[in-house]
Amino acid sequence: MTDLSPHPDQQVFHEHRRLLFSVAYRLLGSAADAEDAVQDAWIKWSAADRSQVADPKAYLTRIVSNLALERLRSTRHKRETYVGPWLPEPVLTGGDASEVVTDAESVSMAMLVVLETLSPLERAVFVLKEVFDFSHAEIAEVVERSEAAVRQAAHRAREHVRARRPRFAADPSRQREATERFFAAATGGDVNALMELLSPDVTLWTDGGGKVRQALRPVVGAATVAAWFAAIGTANYQGVEPADMNAELVEINGGPGIVFSGPGHVIATVTFDFDADGRITAIHNVANPDKLQAVADGTTYNLGTQ
Repeated sequence: MTDLSPHPDQQVFHEHRRLLFSVAYRLLGSAADAEDAVQDAWIKWSAADRSQVADPKAYLTRIVSNLALERLRSTRHKRETYVGPWLPEPVLTGGDASEVVTDAESVSMAMLVVLETLSPLERAVFVLKEVFDFSHAEIAEVVERSEAAVRQAAHRAREHVRARRPRFAADPSRQREATERFFAAATGGDVNALMELLSPDVTLWTDGGGKVRQALRPVVGAATVAAWFAAIGTANYQGVEPADMNAELVEINGGPGIVFSGPGHVIATVTFDFDADGRITAIHNVANPDKLQAVADGTTYNLGTQ
């Protein structure tokens, strides 16, 4: 009788696959690139002399981090010449990442945008140290730098992130409530209700990647941003009439978000950044169809750190 149980090597890899994707996604800000890095890690794992591997989890994490770092360096130029703001590729999330606030914060669109401003080395060091709790010595082995260089990069990255991320965000239930109210106001075209939810200096970032028409620069100020979203309920958006537009509240990147779709396709995702009072300080609107595949597929990712 044929034994259909997975090969032990496959089983070991499968056990750590979610973790490997979690690392790669935080390093790359792209679900498609992270999946490719995990696939490449499998190829390397299959070819390795596994009798010499004492700790498969550490070994695999090291492989996928290296692969993601290489990819990050090679895609940097592409991102610098991108049409309009470059935003990360959104993913539907569930499980651990939504339960543990620190995990949710580390995959939020706002955090990934900040990580994008770090050098590839600083980004890798920050993610491995602050999110996955690697030691400086372990990270030094991954990035092939001295421990002293890693400590310096970790310090620079931490200071950079701290300067750009608010320290006090609203609690998840308040964020959820604000998102639900925003959802109702935007789909109902209620400018006044939107104005109440927005911080006076709210910033809207829209990523169409040159594929669909979006603002090429950030839209700033409550009145302008409110008018932008109120129009969704009354005007044709990317060729879709309001009557054919569907909007759904979902969890995106560890927090509440909205998916807009038309007949047979996803049009855009919207996620939010909040201040301590639960007012919206930033909105990230991804409409580049190349970045909506993971959401369109309906795959829910568990981006926990274990």
